[in-house]
Amino acid sequence: MTGTATPPGDHNASPASGAAGGQGSSATGAGVHDVGNAGPASPPPHGAAKRVPHITEFDADAPQHAAAPVGFAALLSVLGVVYGDIGTSPLYALRSTIEVVTGHHTIQDSEVMGICSLIFWTLIVVVTVKYVMLVMRADHNGEGGILALTSLAQRVVANPKARLALGLTGIAGACLFFGDGVITPAISVLSAIEGVEVSLPGARDFVIPMAIAVIIGLFSVQWLGTGKVGTIFGPVMLLWFGSLGLMGLLEILHHPGVLFALLPTYALMFIIHHGMLSFMALGSVVLCVTGAEALYADMGHFGAQPIRYAWNFFVLPMLVLNYFGQGALIMSDPSALANPFFMLAPHSMQVPLVILATFATVIASQAGISGGFQVCRQLIQLGYLPRMRIVHTNAEEEGQIYLPDFNRFLAVGAILLVIAFRSSDALAAAYGIAVTGTFICTTCLCFVVFRRHFHWSQQAVLATFIPFLIIDTTFFSANALKIPDGGWVPLMLGCVLTLMMTTWKRGRSLIIARQGQDSLPMGSFIARLPQSRTIRVPGMAVFLTATPEFVPPCLLHNLKHNKVLHDHVLFVTIENLDQPEADRGHRVAVEELAHDMYRVILRYGFMETPNIPRALMELKANGVDFDPLQASYFISRELVTRSSIPKMARWRLSLFLFMARNATPATEFFRIPMDRVVELGVKVAI
Repeated sequence: MTGTATPPGDHNASPASGAAGGQGSSATGAGVHDVGNAGPASPPPHGAAKRVPHITEFDADAPQHAAAPVGFAALLSVLGVVYGDIGTSPLYALRSTIEVVTGHHTIQDSEVMGICSLIFWTLIVVVTVKYVMLVMRADHNGEGGILALTSLAQRVVANPKARLALGLTGIAGACLFFGDGVITPAISVLSAIEGVEVSLPGARDFVIPMAIAVIIGLFSVQWLGTGKVGTIFGPVMLLWFGSLGLMGLLEILHHPGVLFALLPTYALMFIIHHGMLSFMALGSVVLCVTGAEALYADMGHFGAQPIRYAWNFFVLPMLVLNYFGQGALIMSDPSALANPFFMLAPHSMQVPLVILATFATVIASQAGISGGFQVCRQLIQLGYLPRMRIVHTNAEEEGQIYLPDFNRFLAVGAILLVIAFRSSDALAAAYGIAVTGTFICTTCLCFVVFRRHFHWSQQAVLATFIPFLIIDTTFFSANALKIPDGGWVPLMLGCVLTLMMTTWKRGRSLIIARQGQDSLPMGSFIARLPQSRTIRVPGMAVFLTATPEFVPPCLLHNLKHNKVLHDHVLFVTIENLDQPEADRGHRVAVEELAHDMYRVILRYGFMETPNIPRALMELKANGVDFDPLQASYFISRELVTRSSIPKMARWRLSLFLFMARNATPATEFFRIPMDRVVELGVKVAI
């Protein structure tokens, strides 16, 4: 049973803010986690324990980086996970773009050629040049993604205000990524099932119920894990891309003139002749590159080379063939505008194509969901979200995780979007804002990384990334016109999530600062211990603390109420690093403060999930006799109240307390056995 000294009725205590230091504790003071407390860490007050000259560091759970796999199997895996989102864009991208033009007049062949050319060069410039050739070079210990890029940028910047700005940029990009994760299942599944209307017009009334059923089924199997759910992803996506290319190629053979759209002059002429209309069309053209961020985000799973090879030699050619095939079909048969993708297939193959498209869109959604799980865990580790339950679905793969609470959030959001918008065309307006907003954040961070980390000259950085920033901003501005029609969804979601993250970060920083003011310095406690009359009892006590230089409040409360101290004492602090994984040999640092009394620092990157008992098992290698069956874990459970001089607005404190009440207990998050835990209530006023 869990012993608890918390006063009865203490429901406002924060189960996620236990003294383990997991929220907001930093090893460097420079990572994404600077938002909300951008100042440098304060030096320990006079009397705090001084570190001995030699601190033993070793690795309790060193990450093993295998070389990136090569060959057909690796490319098949990349197809199944990385390219699902961008691979399903032909379902709606070209159709949505042409509908912008046909809303004003009948489509002309030259306009179809111009749109095909715009899509082709968007794929080349945004995906091939920006992401595949440039952004993927900026890996952080082999990991990619917006938060890894943010962390890399902050490491090379010393100014606290600059780190704060970079942190906010990364958080904004992550929030928009969550918006993308909600919208992707809704628009992808809807666009696939809408193909039923081509062969069975009477099935229109069943599209929404069928889409909701598919989405519910998709999110219901997430607990199985990406490994099991994804066993058929690669072969299905290989068949999908092969079908895309084959359908497009057959139509191009009948109208080979469409290949002239490969020339950029058609795109330029379309923009020049159509002015504002072409600007509006760009808001839909950008849909062809949804999922481009996945190339970078999934780099840590597969390595850069398989992702590059798959794109350059298979995915890009198949996509171009399909887009141009749709364009050729529309020029020869304007009635195909109703759904050019499905009309590329013979009538007898349209229903099987709908089934294949549904599988492909489920896979596309799975990639976004898995990426959302990873980003959510990173934000938890960086201290921007309260602890959530994390289930590891594979005993051998650290990256295969499942977050039940976040999964429910995505499922409910996707279903609400399907019910509210009722068509993929209507949802396209919301999709573009999320995608282009993330593009802008990535480009802004690249200015810093390529200048400071790769030591490019200022002229080279400006000449390279200013054009990309102009392109990204143009796409974002074009989608901003759609804010009243649905673009407000990701913007609202991003603002709400940013507010929640900064509130949690600020609240945790205030709690840690307050505990530092009220706590006894460790040096004073150690010095007084021999003269005290404290009774020592057999056993080992593990005290979790966020402030290693001070005595944990739970220890003081234990002495106050029980009047005893164990023979062996460990003060354990979790340090969240601003890097994906802890460096080999630097996972654990142990320092002897007194006889049989140790300070232990456990370091984890934002791509890892802490496991305190497993890490402490490695202390035996350093001469510390740790027995997990005999250890008792002491955790502070804070009762947060409003101080006489509050540091947070009342509404913001209410939001913080709401998040704290719904957070996962520290014992579950850190994988501590419940029958070995003692919680003691501590009142904290902020």
